[in-house]
Amino acid sequence: MRVYLVGGAVRDRLLGRPVHERDWVVVGATPEELVGLGYEPVGREFPVFLHPTTHEEHALARLERKVGPGYRGFTTQFAPTVTLEEDLRRRDLTINAMAEDEGGAIIDPYGGQADLAARVLRHVSDAFVEDPVRILRVARFAARYAPLGFRIAPETLELMRRITAAGEARTLVPERVWQETERALQEARPEVYFETLRACGALAVIFPEVDALFGVPQPPRWHPEIDTGVHVMLALRYAADQGAALSVRFAVLMHDLGKAATPKESWPSHHGHEEYGVPLIEDLCERLRVPNSLRELAILTARQHTLVHRALELRPATLMSLLENCDAFRRAERFEELLLACEADARGRTGRENEPYPQSDYLRAALRAASAVSLSAEERRGLPGPAIGEELRRRRLAAISAMKAADGAA
Repeated sequence: MRVYLVGGAVRDRLLGRPVHERDWVVVGATPEELVGLGYEPVGREFPVFLHPTTHEEHALARLERKVGPGYRGFTTQFAPTVTLEEDLRRRDLTINAMAEDEGGAIIDPYGGQADLAARVLRHVSDAFVEDPVRILRVARFAARYAPLGFRIAPETLELMRRITAAGEARTLVPERVWQETERALQEARPEVYFETLRACGALAVIFPEVDALFGVPQPPRWHPEIDTGVHVMLALRYAADQGAALSVRFAVLMHDLGKAATPKESWPSHHGHEEYGVPLIEDLCERLRVPNSLRELAILTARQHTLVHRALELRPATLMSLLENCDAFRRAERFEELLLACEADARGRTGRENEPYPQSDYLRAALRAASAVSLSAEERRGLPGPAIGEELRRRRLAAISAMKAADGAA
């Protein structure tokens, strides 16, 4: 029995990146032997065990054979005779197909170290085409390692196109698509994930609403990049550069979906795109089973981002309605997420990355002014519930009017 550290832990250590979890492969052993040594079996489809003291996952070396469509269409063979090289060969990329023995020596039968040095994401073998999940995984790795200069090998991208053309991308289950997308959105360059999917044709299959944005023109006066798809990718990159939360990044990705649904005869104008986008967001979130909290912020951003951009010119009553429609008085933290998503939208435009965005501070000031208003117990006495709400709203509106007047005087 021999135990090897494999996969991401080896790759990231060689890259000088922090290692967060470690996976192990066991060669030359049976399930019964591992159980006898105190390992706890946890694998459903193939033998995976938890180490008795570290509780890290240890998997028996295995082979896989394609027997049906989709990423579940595999049979697994494991035996003490399966070699480490055979186990590594079934992996997706060469940089993930390295191992380290107990003495720290690197076992690298497929050139992973050379590809790390060359900053290349390359498939291990032609068996790559058998698993459509690899489209998503390679796109996610491209998003993670883009800051280090990694690129996808042309021959690997061609295999990704073959997978898509064969219809395999349509077999991906929603849970796995969202799992990979959720992780990709939190990478350093999330826009690369979607650009990679588009390059291999999978974006139109998995995210047709996003794919439809490419080629949709916008007014050059406001969008020097013109193309809506390009704009959304720029905005997503800005959000990531700001360290925005997952919910904000997803909202940025979704905020302009309605522009693909506006009448073509009106292009490059997109009047009404805010509401056009809402059912598209709802459909996408339903299809991929996106968490409700992300869905809510995405819809809020789609509906309100244009009004947020116009905050400085809004009348007090409209400002008040905006704060109410955003539920800003009760959900100030989500309102902050909306403001960051809108800032990413405004700055995700060619040459406008560093332009001021005073709307955020202006709306924060309006919220502070209105939130400072209250009714004492004495003032509430004798007033029915609706009247209390009406008086509180009147005072909040007066506070916003005073703030706006003071801002204009300054």
